[in-house]
Amino acid sequence: MMKNERLVFIDVETTGLDHRKGHRIIEVGAVAMENDQIVSEYQSLIHVDVPIPRQVSRIHGITNEMLTRQSEPENVFPKLKNFITDSILVAHNAKFDIGFLRSEFNRLELSITNQIFCTLEISRRRYPHLPNYKLETLYRRLVGPVPEDTKRHRALDDARMVVAIWMAMEGK
Repeated sequence: MMKNERLVFIDVETTGLDHRKGHRIIEVGAVAMENDQIVSEYQSLIHVDVPIPRQVSRIHGITNEMLTRQSEPENVFPKLKNFITDSILVAHNAKFDIGFLRSEFNRLELSITNQIFCTLEISRRRYPHLPNYKLETLYRRLVGPVPEDTKRHRALDDARMVVAIWMAMEGK
C-alpha cells in the first residue's frame, strides 16, 4: 500500500445471506484510515421494508423494532458513497459485503468502482493452518483477545476488527 492511500474498512449487517433473494442491508459500518491513522468513521442502521427473520436477528442482535425510526436507504447510501469515494475498500469476506453494497447502490443508480481487498482471502493464503477464517478467529490469532466491549456482528465494531487485522497483517 502507498502511504497516502485512503483505506475504508467496511462491514454490513443484513436481513439474510443473499441479496439476489431480496435480502437487504440493515446496518453499515465503515472506518477510514489515512497514513495508518483512523481519521473518521461512519455507521448507520437502515430502515427497510424487509422483515428480519428471528434466526438472523439472533446473530447480530438487530430487531425490526430497532429499525422503525432509522434512515431510509436513499438517505444512507449516498452518504456512504461520499465516504468511500477515492478510497480502497477492505472487508472480511468482501464478496458478501460488496455484493450487498452493489445491490443497494444499484437500487439508487449508484456504483462502486473502488479497488477492493478481502482479509478473508488474504488470510486463507497467508495462514493456511488456522482452524477457520472467521473474523473473531483471525483477530485472536493476529491481534489478541477481542475487547469485552466489542459488539460482535455489529457493523462498526466488525469494521474496527478488520482494521486491526489489516494492520497486523501489514506488520504495523
